[in-house]
Amino acid sequence: MIQLKASRCVRLLSKESECNKCEVICPTEAIVIANNPLPAINFSICVGCGACDALCPNEALSLDEFNPTDFFFNFMQESENLISCRKNVPCIAALNIENIISIALLKKETVFDMGHCDECSIAHKCKPQIERNYEEASYMLKAMMSDSIIKLENVKYEEPKEIKESSRREFFSKVNLANVVKTKLQFEKEVQKATDELVEHTLQNSDIALLKQKRITDRRKLFFTAIRRTKKPSQFHIVEADEMTFTSMKLLDGDKCTACQMCYRVCPSGALTSDIKNSKIDFDPFLCIKCNTCHDVCESDAITLSPSYNLKEFFEPEVHNLIKFSVRRCDECSVIFSSNSNDRLCYRCKAEDEEAKELWGIKGDSSV
Repeated sequence: MIQLKASRCVRLLSKESECNKCEVICPTEAIVIANNPLPAINFSICVGCGACDALCPNEALSLDEFNPTDFFFNFMQESENLISCRKNVPCIAALNIENIISIALLKKETVFDMGHCDECSIAHKCKPQIERNYEEASYMLKAMMSDSIIKLENVKYEEPKEIKESSRREFFSKVNLANVVKTKLQFEKEVQKATDELVEHTLQNSDIALLKQKRITDRRKLFFTAIRRTKKPSQFHIVEADEMTFTSMKLLDGDKCTACQMCYRVCPSGALTSDIKNSKIDFDPFLCIKCNTCHDVCESDAITLSPSYNLKEFFEPEVHNLIKFSVRRCDECSVIFSSNSNDRLCYRCKAEDEEAKELWGIKGDSSV
């Protein structure tokens, strides 16, 4: 069963957010956004494939019984290299691109079992996504000069019958008084699944404080761990930004930037930051999750995506300064504000001054 952590959904960071990846990838149309700030979920038609979790940039969605991070560590301990929907994942689409690259870097050879896709009812959405992930991961591995490979094979793995029977007996043996609370929760979830309607989610008081917290996703931590255990390439290649879905490099037009502070205030990962005086905007590409929230809130379109990405950022992360501001005190209200122009009034006083002049039909520079 899929769960939504409202405080992590980037749609709540800005009403202008256009993120709808979970809705687009859902093979049963169980997730609907429409005009709602948060995704609504019809649990009765959700098949628990996990594809929405994999595409969510800030890990706002998660499955009850499958955690990609736990899978990563368990898979690393195994000698086998097969990933199959009949063995260890609900669907290969449940693995996000960072997990896939991390696994490939450490496993050297990984096999995706595509043998069950042709007979699967959700293949029309999930199979193309698996293939896109495979292509992106293979491209990145080659660009990192890694000898690791990923293969797509029609293995058609089937779980041995005795294991299936053992799993059933184990399940029924757990339904006892010691597990009655857990069983009750499972029962309530089953009831929720049986309700054929969209369940809308709302922001709770406990979520409001969490919205402002900057956090590094678990998948990025794993990716960093894998990179640290990988031999640094002899040459850092520059790749096309369009080939990467999980991070980016930013460009900022100083002539368009209004120093409104919105981009780094809403950035969920802390990739965009400033100092205590708000005198600059810095960017750390390795922390960027490419959620596009900073672009959504920038009214002047000052911040844009770079067309390329230097893989040096993976192995030798560096914080880049995008712009510096002058910090001055407003002549009108004495509030300290940041600006990249010669304005002597803060934005509020400047707006009030312009409104007053427009009201009285006066034209001229309101900043002097």
